[in-house]
Amino acid sequence: MNSRLALALMLSSALFSSSGISAQQAPPKMPSGPIEVNGIAAKVNGRVITKNQVSFMLAPVYAQLVTQFPRRGPQFEAKFKEVKENIIKELIDRQIILDEFKVIGASIKPNLIDDEIKRQMRELYNGDEAKFREELKRSRLTMEGYRDMTKDKMVVQAMRAKQFSDAPPPLPNEIQNEYNEIKATLRDVSKDVISFQKIFIPAADPENPAATPESQLGLAEDLAKQLSEGKDFTELAKAKSKDAYADKGGLQENVPRTDLSPEFASIIFEAPVGKIVGPLLDRLGFTIVKPIKIELGPAPPLDNKVREMIEERVRRKKTSGQYEHWIEGKRKRAMIDIRE
Repeated sequence: MNSRLALALMLSSALFSSSGISAQQAPPKMPSGPIEVNGIAAKVNGRVITKNQVSFMLAPVYAQLVTQFPRRGPQFEAKFKEVKENIIKELIDRQIILDEFKVIGASIKPNLIDDEIKRQMRELYNGDEAKFREELKRSRLTMEGYRDMTKDKMVVQAMRAKQFSDAPPPLPNEIQNEYNEIKATLRDVSKDVISFQKIFIPAADPENPAATPESQLGLAEDLAKQLSEGKDFTELAKAKSKDAYADKGGLQENVPRTDLSPEFASIIFEAPVGKIVGPLLDRLGFTIVKPIKIELGPAPPLDNKVREMIEERVRRKKTSGQYEHWIEGKRKRAMIDIRE
């Protein structure tokens, strides 16, 4: 068996059971090996950024990439490297700004920290607190440690706003346009619902003892190619899919996002209706999906709370050039040691 595919199969968690999609299975684990407790990813002016912090922020994206790229390969490696470097860069910049403004002092109300943590659970883990805490445990972070990370992030946002408080005030049309642009990302994703067709090809086929994960992936890739060239999905699902929905042409209707694993949901809810997606990897095999109907959860109204956040986004956009020039100067003067 191809060693990359074998590793990917071992690392990925089941997004589906043999009879359908499972909502309760854990995301793919990060690469195995000796555990380095509180390893150092980077230092900024003597302050440590731990590998645990990086690992936790990286986990949801890693899970999605493993699902999306069954063969791993150069595209997977490039995207993984890019995301990891951006996370480390974000944490470095965060520490630089915290050092810059620590003499000023800043506090964030506990309820705002709670709101932000709930937002991240909702956005990254479909609102599943158990999965969120499981990933904290896997990354060897305590909830209190994560609260501190979240507080630091929010302090940095507040300090950045203070640094560039002389930006021109947002105009009403700018606020409305920004809201229209991002309101889908502010929605309650736990209320998302989707209907789709799928074909499931198991990595090990009891009906064909000669089948290997490599040959089964090849079969799934061939089916995806046929579908993209116009082959009827219902016909292929009835003939080739190996799950309880095959007789229905792979059709599953009105599935709540919360019934899907976060990484699987992140991929198919972002896909255009009618697009062939996959093969996607899971622990049991490979799945091809065609979204049929997507109903997104409700977005919050442009009330005072949301308006304040939108105004801040508009200000950040207006001062992004100034900010990049400012932070680059701080980076050059900081003592930065990247270990990762």
